[in-house]
Amino acid sequence: MYIPAHFADNDTTSLHQLITAHPFGVLVSYTASGLDANHLPCHLDATQGALGTLHLHVARANPLWRELADGDAVLVVFSAGDAYISPSWYPSKHEAHRQVPTWNYSVAHAHGRVTIRDDERYLRGVVARLTRTHEAGETRPWKMSDAPADFTDTLLKAIVGIEIEITRLEGKRKLSQNKDVRDIDAAGRTLLERGQAEVGEAMLQEAARKPS
Repeated sequence: MYIPAHFADNDTTSLHQLITAHPFGVLVSYTASGLDANHLPCHLDATQGALGTLHLHVARANPLWRELADGDAVLVVFSAGDAYISPSWYPSKHEAHRQVPTWNYSVAHAHGRVTIRDDERYLRGVVARLTRTHEAGETRPWKMSDAPADFTDTLLKAIVGIEIEITRLEGKRKLSQNKDVRDIDAAGRTLLERGQAEVGEAMLQEAARKPS
């Protein structure tokens, strides 16, 4: 990924936060069948390994787990939103007319090595952790024990686990950091007004951090 210095996020904690907040990743792999991309929910264990470990699962019918071998290199891409930025939103555009459109976004790229985990105990753990995390905000959180045991057992047999030890993390937060504070702030506020709160709020935070 091309990362100009002013858009780089090299902080492991920051990138872990992005992954945890946006756990639906794109797993990119290269196998004998060629390039492949699978969209999968991931659970990050930030304490496992130097840079953390991702835990996920695929349908047993998905050929990916058979085409990957333990130790194969993969990339998982996580996105924290994106937004078109009009030059008209920058106050400086109306003075000098030296601005152009752009697109802002925040992403984390987790490079790692795969271990295929085709065992029930591992899969129960992965599903349980994903469930606890994403049911936490419900009034009555669903849990695996809510379903009949034989039903759950059948479904677990239909999936295969994938563990990815992260070996390299890259982050890019393109939020107009190369612009004047007033331009970052104005564009961020415009996004908020238009309902694009995630990128808008991130831009306002960048504006607040940048010296005037």
